[in-house]
Amino acid sequence: MEQYGKILLIAMPAFLLLVLFEKWYGWKKGFDTVRNFDMISSLTSGVTNVTKDVLGIGFSIITYTWLLQHLAVTHIKATWLIYLVTFIVLDFAGYVVHLIDHKFNFFWNSHIIHHSSEEFNLACALRQSVSVFVKLFVILLLPAALLGVPAEVIAIVAPLHLFAQFWYHTRHIGKMGFLEKIIVTPSHHRVHHAINKEYIDKNLGQILIIWDKLFGTFQEELKEVPPVYGITRPAQTWNPIKINFQHLWLLTKDAWRAKKITDKIRIWFMPTGWRPADVEAKYPVYKIEDVYHFTKYSTPETRPMLVWCWIQLVVLLLFVSYLFGNIGFIGNPAFFLYGGFIFVFVYALTELMDGNRNAIWWELLKCIIGAGFIFFFEDWFGVDRELEVVANAGEFPLLGVGLLTGLDLAISYRTGEVTIL
Repeated sequence: MEQYGKILLIAMPAFLLLVLFEKWYGWKKGFDTVRNFDMISSLTSGVTNVTKDVLGIGFSIITYTWLLQHLAVTHIKATWLIYLVTFIVLDFAGYVVHLIDHKFNFFWNSHIIHHSSEEFNLACALRQSVSVFVKLFVILLLPAALLGVPAEVIAIVAPLHLFAQFWYHTRHIGKMGFLEKIIVTPSHHRVHHAINKEYIDKNLGQILIIWDKLFGTFQEELKEVPPVYGITRPAQTWNPIKINFQHLWLLTKDAWRAKKITDKIRIWFMPTGWRPADVEAKYPVYKIEDVYHFTKYSTPETRPMLVWCWIQLVVLLLFVSYLFGNIGFIGNPAFFLYGGFIFVFVYALTELMDGNRNAIWWELLKCIIGAGFIFFFEDWFGVDRELEVVANAGEFPLLGVGLLTGLDLAISYRTGEVTIL
């Protein structure tokens, strides 16, 4: 966890700067694709995701290290060719997981947050799930384990593979010539995020587009069909925590209300969006039918509200940065308390953005929890001691803001163990 937090502090400020740059670039060119509240919602979603992962809230059925130790039929040295093969294996595994997420009701809940934005920009790349606690991705690395691909190769390639999925979440880059035939481009991924009937469940590749072309899930972006973004059952909230569990809650209610036992069971494994006929008739759910004629979710963005929300976001990022940089010092169980405070902070802020009346109570709860921590610890999780150490050393701490698109890899460089969270 501590190594992961340090990686976030060093590497991820670039993501935030790119998000802000895209906002500025769109404004300057007269084609702003980044709405303020939508961007803040995306950034808070990134905060909840990385906080959950840094705290290690989740576990793997099996680790890659275990597969390597027990199933490897040979052992391969870490040459440039092995790095290339590992990259391809990871990319195919990612394609398969992505396909499963889109095709089955239960697994869609873990991915819906990523598609929930009704815009398409770099910020929405940060919308990642906090609703997954058991991950099966490592099982798909079985071919690499059988070949004896070293764990350190996975540890290097996996983060690079993940970071490379950020850049193509933009509407400011058109088609890219011959690269369209090889890699996932912004054009390909615009199709993937669209809810047009021509585009749904298409272009599931992560880096290489060849998987989609091989398995029939490829669709080119059509000039006559401009992509419309979001999900067909719109989230209607800026609150990323609510979005993470909306679909799961609907499935639970539908399973409870269904009359047939078979429907109660099969609803979880049916294609995404399927509901029992009797439940759908009695409890209809709004679904976008005409993608070109619906109203995007919005709430009033007055200047005082925007200023306050941006101040709150900056404060949130400072809190998160301190957690990531000092998780080892804060220790267990204090860092779980800290993580809980971060989630309450996000919930309070986004409820305010939604204009919900209960936002004041969440804000009050946040303040009470924060004040309680200061009273109990007599400072903010050891910050006085940290400042004293810095002052004595005559150094200034590096302040980083960690925002990640959902790195699912925990790496222990001391033991060489690689675990998919």
